[in-house]
Amino acid sequence: MVTALSLWASTYVFSGIKFHDVATLIVSALLLGFANAVIKPLLILLTLPITFFTFGLFLLVINAFIILLVSYLVPGFQVSDFGTALFASLFISALSVFMNFIVMN
Repeated sequence: MVTALSLWASTYVFSGIKFHDVATLIVSALLLGFANAVIKPLLILLTLPITFFTFGLFLLVINAFIILLVSYLVPGFQVSDFGTALFASLFISALSVFMNFIVMN
């Protein structure tokens, strides 16, 4: 739910992110959650040396890649370019942390 709300909010902040309808948004949020749980840990493990030498900043690239992957897999979810995905990943992560904090307290 938090991921879906963060994705929805990102469409108002970034003109390069679009969803065809609410069903596409929900499917994208579910797939993004799955990708973050399954694919992201594998990518982190494979890119550990790069992540170490960039003091963790390469994780932003991994997050952007995951968003681009989900947009490629879900028809109706469009991300215009890597830069949009990169800044959207920062926005979505920050907003998700904030909303989770609000929900937990």
